[in-house]
Amino acid sequence: MKRKYIIYSSVVLLGITGFVSCKKSFLETTPAGQTLEANYYTTPEEIFAGVVAAYDPLVTETGGLNNTYAGPLGPLNAASDDCVAGGGGPTDMTTWQVWNNYTLTPAQGPQGEYWGRNFKGVSRCNTVLSKMEPATFLDANTKKRYIAEVKFLRAYYYFWLVRMFKNIPLILQPLQPQEVYTQPQVASEAVYAQVEADLNAAIPDLPNIVPAAENGRITKGAGIALLGKVFIYEKKWAEAAAQLAQVNGTTPGGTTATYGYKLQSNFGQIFSPDNKFNSESIFELNFTGSQSYSWNNWNQFKSNVYVQMVGPRGYNGPIYWGGWGFSPVTTGLANAMKTDPRYGYTIANIDSLTKATNTKYEASYQNTGYFIQKYAPLQKYKAPTGTAELNFPNNYIEIRLADTYLLEAEALLQSGSNAARALALLSAVRERVGLTPVPATLQNIYNERRFELATEGHRWFDLVRTGQAPTVLAGKGFKTGTHEILPIPLVELQNTQLKQNPGY
Repeated sequence: MKRKYIIYSSVVLLGITGFVSCKKSFLETTPAGQTLEANYYTTPEEIFAGVVAAYDPLVTETGGLNNTYAGPLGPLNAASDDCVAGGGGPTDMTTWQVWNNYTLTPAQGPQGEYWGRNFKGVSRCNTVLSKMEPATFLDANTKKRYIAEVKFLRAYYYFWLVRMFKNIPLILQPLQPQEVYTQPQVASEAVYAQVEADLNAAIPDLPNIVPAAENGRITKGAGIALLGKVFIYEKKWAEAAAQLAQVNGTTPGGTTATYGYKLQSNFGQIFSPDNKFNSESIFELNFTGSQSYSWNNWNQFKSNVYVQMVGPRGYNGPIYWGGWGFSPVTTGLANAMKTDPRYGYTIANIDSLTKATNTKYEASYQNTGYFIQKYAPLQKYKAPTGTAELNFPNNYIEIRLADTYLLEAEALLQSGSNAARALALLSAVRERVGLTPVPATLQNIYNERRFELATEGHRWFDLVRTGQAPTVLAGKGFKTGTHEILPIPLVELQNTQLKQNPGY
């Protein structure tokens, strides 16, 4: 969201206990003021502020249960075979390190970040939904849109939670203090059913497109695509294919008439801060580099801190800004992609660059010489004000068209319904970067997803849901029956009814 709004929201203190907290904060650099919930949500402006608050966890990269840096991409990349954790040493960002080598425990790992971020989102959604339903002062069409946006967001947060933890509470209303510690876990099927229900309720009232000033707000295409992705995880193959076809269009590679989606002709430009909300973007998280953040603004950053994290440490050469050396790309991915046209847009070979330019960088922990290019800190995007490392403007496209093409192709093969269309979808993704067609097999689709979406946070999920993780991640210590999900954060087990996930 490009505008700055006062927001009212609950603040997560200990995950689900945040469902009863009442604080007022700002989507700006300086928090201010407090108000009682009973006196709020009495005007259209205050309702809209609550909707903005429901969006806010999408782009807040600090916080979580331990109040540390909480960007979702770093841990996911470290857990996959795309990257290792890296950084300054084996205890630098320990939450990433222990998922990288699969030594995570209930007390140590990234689970607090994911639990805190997404239950905070659920809490804010529940609060504003409960206030909107009786709000007769809202215009009817505005109210429908707000409810649709917030139900999408609640579905999104729960989709993350059920994939990450499986055994979670399902909370659909603000809780009273005495209710916090009695929330039971429910079967994952119940969570998926609620996610489906929220998305089905949201989609009809979402706009097909939004004006540029509203970029970042949910559209109908995002709702349809997310529901298609949910069906993929539930292995409802026919439903997934039909859903995803709506955003992919009748002719793979062409423009989707209703929503205007189209594969970008230049693969590298997909990720450029100069090309935000491009034709391939279906659901994009909007970050800013213009608010002059410093370390005094902890928990308020709306910039993409992961950009700084993945830059080479101590680098003093051309093109890039020196970073902190996290998420080095594995030699396995680099070698596999060497002849792929997407290689240079995905992976930065800093070893070769420093040799060619007679410059230096400091080898990070687990250094491979290869770094993430898609989110690399480029000097031309360094903010002129504030602390440079905290003000990169790069967006994150969480769902893009090539992703939905490949998911539909997979669903079509799994359902045995239309192999010709599966081939056309796979071929369109490859043709965009100048690659010739290959047969539409599941393994070829899995391979294509790895190269097309490398380092974008999809790989670990793909390995787990397709059953490849025990083999592909065996060298990292992955244990079948345990590591398909994260442990429930230890602090969430204290004085609650929650039970720890198996193996932890």
